[in-house]
Amino acid sequence: MLKTCAVLALGATALSATASDPERPRLRDTGVVIGTLDPGPRNAIVDVPGVRVGHATVVEGDAVRTGVTAIVPHGGDLFRDRVPAAIVVGNGFGKLLGVTQVQELGELETPILLTGTLGVWRAADALVERQLALPGMEQVRSINPVVGETNDGWLNDIRARPLRAGHVRAALDGASEDNIEEGSIGAGTGTVAFGWKGGIGTSSRVSRTDAGSYTVGVLVQSNFGGRLTIAGVPVGDRLPDPQAWLQSTAATAPPTTGDGSIMIVVATDAPLDDRLLRRLATRALIGLGRTGASMSNGSGDYVIAFSTAQNVRRSPAAASHDVGVLANDAMTPLFVAVADATEEAILNSVFRATTVSGHQGTVPALPLDLVLPLLRSPQAQGVSMP
Repeated sequence: MLKTCAVLALGATALSATASDPERPRLRDTGVVIGTLDPGPRNAIVDVPGVRVGHATVVEGDAVRTGVTAIVPHGGDLFRDRVPAAIVVGNGFGKLLGVTQVQELGELETPILLTGTLGVWRAADALVERQLALPGMEQVRSINPVVGETNDGWLNDIRARPLRAGHVRAALDGASEDNIEEGSIGAGTGTVAFGWKGGIGTSSRVSRTDAGSYTVGVLVQSNFGGRLTIAGVPVGDRLPDPQAWLQSTAATAPPTTGDGSIMIVVATDAPLDDRLLRRLATRALIGLGRTGASMSNGSGDYVIAFSTAQNVRRSPAAASHDVGVLANDAMTPLFVAVADATEEAILNSVFRATTVSGHQGTVPALPLDLVLPLLRSPQAQGVSMP
């Protein structure tokens, strides 16, 4: 696999373990299977042809734990070969930049960036600067950067606003079709989910409809609360409180208030317009709910969905767009796919995340040695084991 994560660290303090720690398996590697549909070959959003992902992880001293994750829909000129897109708001306590133009026009004209809350505007500025510098953009006077966020202010000195243009460029320049890095990486470096370490997670499903076979891929930045549920098993009720889990080390864990956010990015090669993509994005929230999310008052819960199908792309220079999209009746298999892939992506984000110490304390990784026996117990329901 290509090296696609740029780690930019200053000072002596680093993450307690790497995001690729082999002792932190993906959910499916433990034998837990979500749903009945097959994943793509990498079980990741990059299974959708042409989609690329890149990360820059920013670790500085004892207090900076943040980063940026870039999702690039295709390798061409995205400004002139736009993809249809839709955004669904589950709970709107967030700073999603670019949302109104996507809702109005139903298309993306830049890559999608994810980062920490107070890094949104610096990320957007760097993205605009980079895009305007590309060949053929010399006369462009308007551009709509799409930047989402979750608040990483427990582990990260968020008021320092450490994100810089070089971090954004590193994530974009390193974006790869082979990237399946997950956990405490990129935009997930400083996030918390269910009181345990959250992060980046991804998954995919291959959906077979009467119109053909299509891939649905999902990437999440998890940073929210609720009652952790894995494949229908409420394991969160049977685990120690994360703060108690850390008492022996005298470390400080974040309060488990349930507030926080999640960004969900959905890609597909199915020929969908923005109306159908909005329907698809709505079903991603089903997968979020299955994991036990409370979608609390202070949570920003967003889904951004786009289609890479060649025949639905849009040229701003065209006078009209004659496209063929799936019928409404063909959407159900895709709905199933996106719900399952979202659920698994979220669980991958916490399974792969590593313990991180930062600005206000330490957030422990989900203790898999306690979780997996709960899933394999006779009382566990809804878990498919090999």
